[in-house]
Amino acid sequence: DQLDLPALALELASEELRGLGIDLGEPGGAEVLKRFLRNGHSRPPVLLEFRAYWPGRSRKEAKLGKERHLLAVALATAIVLASVEASGRTLPADPVVLAAGDIAACGSDGDERTAALLDSNRGTVLALGDIAYDDGTLEEFRECVGPSWGRHRRRIRPTPGNHEYHTDASGYFRYFGRAAGPAGRGYYSFDLGSWHIVSLNSERDTGATGAQVRWLRADLTRARARCILAFWHRPRWSGGKYSDDGRTAPLWNALYDARADIVLSGHDHNYQRYPPMNKRGVIQRARGIRSFVVGTGGVRLYEVRADSRRRAANDGTWGLLKLTLRPAGYRWRFLPVAGARYRDSGSGACSA
Repeated sequence: DQLDLPALALELASEELRGLGIDLGEPGGAEVLKRFLRNGHSRPPVLLEFRAYWPGRSRKEAKLGKERHLLAVALATAIVLASVEASGRTLPADPVVLAAGDIAACGSDGDERTAALLDSNRGTVLALGDIAYDDGTLEEFRECVGPSWGRHRRRIRPTPGNHEYHTDASGYFRYFGRAAGPAGRGYYSFDLGSWHIVSLNSERDTGATGAQVRWLRADLTRARARCILAFWHRPRWSGGKYSDDGRTAPLWNALYDARADIVLSGHDHNYQRYPPMNKRGVIQRARGIRSFVVGTGGVRLYEVRADSRRRAANDGTWGLLKLTLRPAGYRWRFLPVAGARYRDSGSGACSA
């Protein structure tokens, strides 16, 4: 059950406390906070610049000085603690997404190493296509994916890649069943916390007037969530073995028109992070869509090329992208496999 608090107060209190190493979404978080306060730590940082959002009203930029800031944190924290103590419940944690594509080949142990990250991290798993090499047959799904990522199949939400379509994606749809959406179509949507999540098919019917884009626009119109994340296989923007993919432009454009926030893809076997960009690939921080290429699921990696638009890249590390989906924003962190050192992390606010 969600607490009936204004989104601003809850977000403010939660963010400040996370900065102090206290997560109310984790079991025992309220007890940690109470011990922290009993030990005399009563003043969090004194100045915060943040995006304030109240349901049903417009978003605005706000700066709170020391006294108003402390009052807001104290009030929100008191309400949270009172509700937790009265109900005996812990505050629900923000949803987490774990994502990667280009995952499993029977001759590689990379998928076993990324599956070990799944073993130790909660969350909904987004498989970004090219899940079973080389041809996406049902046998390859069972023998190559099954022993690694397959043990998390119940929490995987997939999208098909070009390798799945070497066999018309029949093995993909049979292996994932209802989790892959309507049979044969390859696109679907669902809600996760306060976010709307859309899985799209970059391999078939991507034209601006096609059935998939018509469905997408209608789905986005119906969605009531403030924040939107979409994922498919071929990246709209990339600077690796592959370049920008124009066939996915109609998907990107429909999402941009709906003020979507994040797009995830694979296909290029590396990690790349792009800043919020518009339909033409021009950086647009307040209005654009941030995108990630996460082709680091376990198969052979591809070299990245120079790209002045890009903000982060790595072509030597398998791993997962972890996204924590907050009510009005998100945090990202690249999780490398055991023994690897590459890191990338940050946060953003939803644009709607």
